[in-house]
Amino acid sequence: MTQNTRPPQTRLPLRPSQIRHRHFNERRRGLDPVEIRSFLHEVADELAVAQKALVAVQEENVRIKSALRAWQSAQAANHRYR
Repeated sequence: MTQNTRPPQTRLPLRPSQIRHRHFNERRRGLDPVEIRSFLHEVADELAVAQKALVAVQEENVRIKSALRAWQSAQAANHRYR
């Protein structure tokens, strides 16, 4: 391996471009480089989709928490003046 030699616990999350551009040392009787490259692109595409979905879920979570806080504040205000 030529990249990301840090221990796993200190690595930043992989980005799809890191997967697409990853290079491995060549060996005499190694695997088919075209097949490896194709697989890495497939994995990178799936990672990009997963990361976009994660961002969407995080944004929805913020929206829901904000709406819940607003609702709780309104309910607290209604109960104070009864």
